[in-house]
Amino acid sequence: MNDGSLTRTLERDWVRWSLIAWGLIALYYVINRWTGIHFLQLGDTDDNMRLMQVRAWLGGQGWYDLRQYRMNPPLGFDMHWSRIVDLPLAGLIVLLRPFVGVREAEMLACGIAPLLPLSIVILGLGATVRRLIDPRAWPVAIGLLIVCPATMPMFMPERIDHHGWQLAMLSLTVAGLCDPRAARGGAIVGLASAVSLAIGLEMLPYAAMAGVILALRWVWDRTEAQRLSVYALSLGGGCAIGYALFASYANSVLRCDALTPVWLSVMVVGGALLFAMAWANPANRWVRLALALAAGGVVVVGFALVFPQCLGRPEQVSPELAKTWLNNVREAKPIYEHPFRTAFVIAVLPMIGVLGAMLATWRARGTARGGLWAPVLLFVAFAALMLLWQIRAGPAAQMLSVPGSAALIWLLVPMTLGSRSSVVRVLGTAGVVILASGSFTGPVMTPLDLRWSGLNLRYTPPDRPTKRVQVVDRAGARCPTMTALSPLDRIPAQTVFTFVDLGPRLITLTHHSAIAGPYHRNGDAILDVQHAFSGTPENFRATAKRHGATLLLVCPNLSESTIYRVRSPNGFYAQLAHRKTFDWLEPIDLPRGSPLRLWRIKPE
Repeated sequence: MNDGSLTRTLERDWVRWSLIAWGLIALYYVINRWTGIHFLQLGDTDDNMRLMQVRAWLGGQGWYDLRQYRMNPPLGFDMHWSRIVDLPLAGLIVLLRPFVGVREAEMLACGIAPLLPLSIVILGLGATVRRLIDPRAWPVAIGLLIVCPATMPMFMPERIDHHGWQLAMLSLTVAGLCDPRAARGGAIVGLASAVSLAIGLEMLPYAAMAGVILALRWVWDRTEAQRLSVYALSLGGGCAIGYALFASYANSVLRCDALTPVWLSVMVVGGALLFAMAWANPANRWVRLALALAAGGVVVVGFALVFPQCLGRPEQVSPELAKTWLNNVREAKPIYEHPFRTAFVIAVLPMIGVLGAMLATWRARGTARGGLWAPVLLFVAFAALMLLWQIRAGPAAQMLSVPGSAALIWLLVPMTLGSRSSVVRVLGTAGVVILASGSFTGPVMTPLDLRWSGLNLRYTPPDRPTKRVQVVDRAGARCPTMTALSPLDRIPAQTVFTFVDLGPRLITLTHHSAIAGPYHRNGDAILDVQHAFSGTPENFRATAKRHGATLLLVCPNLSESTIYRVRSPNGFYAQLAHRKTFDWLEPIDLPRGSPLRLWRIKPE
C-alpha cells in the first residue's frame, strides 16, 4: 500500500479501523485480566451493587423497583441509580447463559460489558481530532487514550458501574461541540447530556458547562441559533424520555441526587428558555447576551425558590453522617489534598491538554477551525479546573486532554522527523511523544495505578506507603476475595453484621444479607453500623438484634476497621480487635489462613 492509498484509507475508513483497534484493545484486556474475570474480582463496592441490581432484575424484580432487599433486610433501601447501565450487562448475561451457565455468563458479562463504552470513546475522540487537527489524526487519539492512567481503569474488565458510560457520553459531548454541522452537533451534545444525567448526576457540571458554551457561542455568532435550538430540544426532550423510561419509583419524588422531578424541571425549563432565545435570535449581540444572562438567572433563582432543599449537598445526609463518612471520601477531595504520587499522575495530562488546546486555538485563530477549537478549549480547561473541586474528575479531565495533546504531537513530530540530525529524528521524536502524552509520569506511578491500566510495570514511588498502610492494603486485597468469602455459604443464609464497605461484596459472593453499604440513601443503617462498632458491646448487641443480624463478620485491619479503633479506642470493635471475648459471641471456624473472623450472635 503506497502513501496515497494509506492516507485515503485513514481518512475514509477511520470508523472501521477505529472499531478494529477497539476490538484488539478489548481482546488484550480480557486476556490480560482473565484471572480477575474468572474470580469475579469486582474491586469497587459500586460494581458489586451493580451486579446485584442486574441479578434482582433478571430474577423478577420490577423495572422501576431499584430497592436492594438484601441490604438492611427486610425493608432494604433504594438505590439512586437507573437501569440504563444494567441493560448491556443484563443483555450479555441473557445471551451467554444458555451456552455457559449462569455463573460463567455473569463472569464473562462483567469482563466484557465495561469495554463496550470504550468503543464510543474511541469514536468520539477520533471524530474530535479529525475535525480539529487532521482527518488522519485519529490513531494518535487512540494511542493517547490508552496511556491515560486515570481514564482507562474506568473501562477495565469488572468495572461494570456507570463511570465508563458517562465518560462515553462526555466524549460525544466534546465531539458535538466541535461539529461543523450545527444541527447535528447540537443534537449530539443535548442527547449525550440527557443520557448522562439519566444515568447519574456525576456529570451534571459538564452538562451545564456544555450548555453555557453553546449559549456563549450563539451570543458571539447569531448564525449558531440552529445549533442552540436543536441542543435545547434534545436536552429537554431527552431528559423527559430518560425520566419516563428509567426513573425508579424512588426517584419520582423531589430528591436531589438523581434525575428526579427536581432536575427534570431544571432541564426542561432551561431547554425551553434556550430554544426561545434561539428562536427570537436578535441581531444585537448585547441583546443576545442579556437574554442569555436573564435565562440563566431565571433557572438559578427559580431553582433556589422552588427546590430550596437542594441548595446544599445533593445526598441530603445528616450532619453526623457527612462528618463521619461523606466528607472523608477520598475521591471527593480536591487534588491538592492527595499524595504527590497520585496528584502528579492525574494532573499532568490535563495540563498538557489545556496547553495544547490553547496553542492550537491560537494558531487557528481567524479560521473556521479556530471557531471549532474555541469551545473545545473552554470545555477542556473547565474539566482540568474541576480537579480543584474533586479528584474524581481525573478520568474525565485526562480523556478530554487528548485533543490538545494530539495537537502538540501533530505539530511537533513533523519538525523532529524533518531534522537533518538522526539524533533529533529519533530522540527528539520520542521525547515529544513522551512529553505530550504525559508518559514521563510513569516513574512516580504506584504498582496499583499501573495494574489498573493493564501495563503491569513496576516503579518505586517517591513516597512509599508505610508498613501500617501496607498491612491495611493487604487486608483490603484479601478479605473481599471469592476465596475468603465463599466458605460462608456453608452456613445457612442469614443477616450478617459486617463493615459498611464489605456489605456489597458479601451479598454478591454469598447467599447472606448485610446491614449497610456505602450509599447515602442507606444513611441510617450506616450510622447504626458505625455506632455499633464504636460504642459499647451492649449497644452493638442491641443494634444487631434490631436489624435481625445473627452473624458477625470482620476483616482485621480493613481500612474501615482502623477508623473505629482510632475514633473509639475503648469501643466494641477495639475490644474485639484486642481479642476480648464475649459470652454472647460464639466463634465459627473458617478455613485455615482466612483473613476473616466470624462469630454467631447468640440470642438474648
